[in-house]
Amino acid sequence: MKANVGGLDRAARITAGVTLVALAATGTVGVWGWIGLVPIATGLSGWCPAYLPFGISTCKMK
Repeated sequence: MKANVGGLDRAARITAGVTLVALAATGTVGVWGWIGLVPIATGLSGWCPAYLPFGISTCKMK
């Protein structure tokens, strides 16, 4: 798996994911808030499978 998620994209994913999970854990939003685990996982791994079919990469080129 080649990394396709860049630094700013990773930070945004992790922030959004943590926010959703926190809202779900406190009961502010329903169980759908647990979907925040997906952006956390893709942000931490640096790889997003949804980017593959479109050839998208937010990583800087070397």
